[in-house]
Amino acid sequence: MAVNVNDTCYMWSADSEIADKGEYGGAVTTILKYILEKGIVDAVLAVEKGADLYDAVPKLITKPEEVIESAGSLHCGTLNLAKVVEKYLNGLKDIKVAVTCKPCDAMTLTELIKKGRVVEDNLLMVGVNCGGTMAPNKTRIMIDEIFEMDPDEVVKEEIAKGKLIIETTVEEKEIKIDDLEEDGWGRRTNCQRCEINIPSMADMALGNWGVIGPHAGKATFVEVFSQKGADILDEVISSGVVEIEPANPKGIEIRAKIDQSMFKLATKSKDKAFENLQGDLLAIFDQYKDEFARCMKCFGCREACPICYCADCILESGPEWITKGLIPAAPLFHLGRAVHMADSCTNCGQCEEVCPSEIPVAEFWDAVRQKIHEIYGYKAGIRSNEILSPLSNYQDLGLRD
Repeated sequence: MAVNVNDTCYMWSADSEIADKGEYGGAVTTILKYILEKGIVDAVLAVEKGADLYDAVPKLITKPEEVIESAGSLHCGTLNLAKVVEKYLNGLKDIKVAVTCKPCDAMTLTELIKKGRVVEDNLLMVGVNCGGTMAPNKTRIMIDEIFEMDPDEVVKEEIAKGKLIIETTVEEKEIKIDDLEEDGWGRRTNCQRCEINIPSMADMALGNWGVIGPHAGKATFVEVFSQKGADILDEVISSGVVEIEPANPKGIEIRAKIDQSMFKLATKSKDKAFENLQGDLLAIFDQYKDEFARCMKCFGCREACPICYCADCILESGPEWITKGLIPAAPLFHLGRAVHMADSCTNCGQCEEVCPSEIPVAEFWDAVRQKIHEIYGYKAGIRSNEILSPLSNYQDLGLRD
């Protein structure tokens, strides 16, 4: 029977070695290995462990046998792979690549496709469910001070059932995510506000949510979101490299409840972050002016942003009021960025992660994207939305008199 869009199933590798070494039955690893072997893609772009568990690095894999090295989750993997695709792989103009995508990766790639910066026909988005990521250095401190465990002895960290679980070879401890984040620990703040946990804008989404019964912990829940994804999964399944079973209806229900629970957590975080924000874009900016007064215009936020790609940036080549290094930075530095890409922010948090002045840049941009959605009903990163840019009327946003 052919695979169709919206189909779901439990999947695990037919190769016992991959099933044991890979996470949740090794389905992702097996799919990626197969499409490399068959030349369906030229390479796989994934994230693998660098120096330690807290060091996630991107890797372009061209040898099928090396795919297994990227198996497993890294909750300190805060990268947005869309930047790698657009900037360092030339938007896939000359290469076909499968990319393992968190929701923010997939949303950003979707925005770059809309803007003609990434060739969609050369991209396969293998989505992975994500409940959030954690800042590496802060996580090490949290494990040491809050969990009272040695960060260097940790072999696995997992977010499950509303708890952060930390494991070493000799012990396991868990603390409620709510409690951790109430005290300033846990997931990155942009992840706390993120409402999308299952990357439905990818070609397929895979994860452990909803796998119950004898397959719990040994299989992956797979959902198909595009015809491209359906065609590839059909070939993978037909080849016999994976085994499948219909998803348990109760498991489908549980998966939906987990997703809804995470959505409610995000809504709670948004309400807390934006409870005092009112007015148009300029009014919102005014409420962050004290934070932005610390800006030294190092351009780190621009460099890290996967949506910023202009070869000649007006923020650097423009008039003196945006001169690099001027402290405090003129307000038009950040407002200039707002005019340029306010409709395309996907709340990936890269800007805030690199800010040396610890300005909540991602929070500001998230507030801006809420205003865009409120006015235009436009959500960045959603595949089905055909609007390329809703910012045809700046008057509504308060950007012009």
